[in-house]
Amino acid sequence: MSTNGAQGIGESTGGDSGALAGGEVIGVPSIGEIIGGLAAALVQGRVVAHEAMAWSAELVRVALGRSELTPAKQDRRFTDPTWTHNPLYSRIKHGYLATARAVRNVVDKLGADADADPQRAEQARFATDILSSALAPTNFLPTNPAALKHAFETGGSSLLHGLRNAVDDLRHNGGMPSMVERGAFEVGRDLAVTPGAVVDRDPVGELIQYRPSTPQVHQRPVLIVPPPIGRFYFLDLRPGRSFVEYTIGQEMQTFLLSWRNPSAEQGEWDLDTYAAWVSSAIDVVREITGSAEVNLIGFCAGGIISTTLLNHLAATGDERVHSMSYAVTLLDFGEQAPIAAFRSAGLLRFARARSRRAGIITSRQLGAAFTWMRPDDLVFNYVVNNYLMGNKPPAFDVLAWNADGTNLPGALHCQFLDIFADNRLVQPGGMSVLGTPLHLDKISLPTFVTGAVADHLTPWAACYRTTQLLGGETTFVLSYSGHIASLVNPPGNPKAHYWTGDPPGPDPQAWLDGATKHQGSWWEAWSRWLEPRAGQRKAAPSELGTTSHPALDPAPLRARPDLSAATHPWKVSRCPRRSGCRAPGTRTLIRIGGRGAAAAGTQLPAPYTGHW
Repeated sequence: MSTNGAQGIGESTGGDSGALAGGEVIGVPSIGEIIGGLAAALVQGRVVAHEAMAWSAELVRVALGRSELTPAKQDRRFTDPTWTHNPLYSRIKHGYLATARAVRNVVDKLGADADADPQRAEQARFATDILSSALAPTNFLPTNPAALKHAFETGGSSLLHGLRNAVDDLRHNGGMPSMVERGAFEVGRDLAVTPGAVVDRDPVGELIQYRPSTPQVHQRPVLIVPPPIGRFYFLDLRPGRSFVEYTIGQEMQTFLLSWRNPSAEQGEWDLDTYAAWVSSAIDVVREITGSAEVNLIGFCAGGIISTTLLNHLAATGDERVHSMSYAVTLLDFGEQAPIAAFRSAGLLRFARARSRRAGIITSRQLGAAFTWMRPDDLVFNYVVNNYLMGNKPPAFDVLAWNADGTNLPGALHCQFLDIFADNRLVQPGGMSVLGTPLHLDKISLPTFVTGAVADHLTPWAACYRTTQLLGGETTFVLSYSGHIASLVNPPGNPKAHYWTGDPPGPDPQAWLDGATKHQGSWWEAWSRWLEPRAGQRKAAPSELGTTSHPALDPAPLRARPDLSAATHPWKVSRCPRRSGCRAPGTRTLIRIGGRGAAAAGTQLPAPYTGHW
């Protein structure tokens, strides 16, 4: 089933179930910056006066019961029949909608003003979105008819349960409402259950090989590079919702990186560290499969890391990578987007100083900014469910993954800040990784690029820009929904759809106008694109790993102090120019000692005593 053009794109407003999948995180804007953004919106004298008059006229219609304002199609806050049939609650609803619309119009006019600072406009939008969401009548017990009825029906026990939930969140979740019930999912039991094994391990992370599920496999393997933000298993959620499971079902030899959750001791790890380990993992995959080349796919910031490596490979004539796929990866940060609210000099200086001082940016700090970018979905939705209704948080696999956060090394975070602030990836020679200045147009291998139509982190038009930055043949596919929901997008969802079109030109809207809408998931379009690039079929291997890279532990690894594994000390060193390495003079990991099993009861280094 398909339709032409952009018809139906307005229906694709599904948001994310989680706050984060790997972006370049800064921090929540300061009060001063938020006030500055609001002030910039309010000094629009004519705009404010016009909207005030329209708002006053609408309030008169509200008072007379004649307002025709309706919530947005995806707004589920006012679904209780009381909001429609009770005259008082109907007026409360329409008064709120009228006020929110007036505020939104003032901010939209600021964003549309060619002379206005886009950063100020996004800061104003950030602040007013939070304010409008916080003041919704559904957030307060007297003006939430569903919560009042539930309290009456339960004899008040729902309010006691809500109070218990609030106290629990104050104690264990920094005062933020929990998105998922703790302990509802267990890694290895409910999540990350696709059969596989760890076949390589070092202080930066682990390499997992998955067991084929088909009699034959394609010769050229797939290596998945997840973002360093968040756990690897968002690509291997529950059966039926796992990208890894889908990929091996398409006869692909599938490998996945799992990054270490760093502590302050790893604060100096940067793009050199991460890109070098991807390069090392490519060699392990080649040795295990016997293929001279691999196909890479990078998710979110994993695509950034992969791109810096591809730039180095192109400059050195290294042809180990056959193709590259990007899943909602942003390389060009010049497009206006909600994340611009965080692009202020003072905030960036503060974030850099905090990362350098602490050595890491914590998972809680990483999640805060993006959570508040979607206050309705990611904050107040759970305030109502957990506190006013007294319900447990929902048991949803993506939310469980989202709550299981990871840290980011300070050095890598500072590089992401530089990329974000100065758009360094797209500037020829704007930065160097592995000793090679970046020139993205030198990357000439085939690329597959995706965006998501309702993505608030990496807007699809900005993702589309990747097709214009890289050399070589490129294909673009636009998915429905938001950032996370577009990634966890298994075939079979009747609501899922995507767009394909002609070879992408410079104008993303022109591409969309001529695109074709298909029912289904972009995973299917990607696997069709990948198949002719995956080589001939051969018999699937019966065992995982090889003699040189044996299966170390079942995937996923649940680390423990007495784990028997290859655990020799490592250090970060300068790659000596005489050693013949690919990037002389850059930081690299040097192993001190060989492989071997640790003695029973041996206390392992920090990487193996925490959860990956």
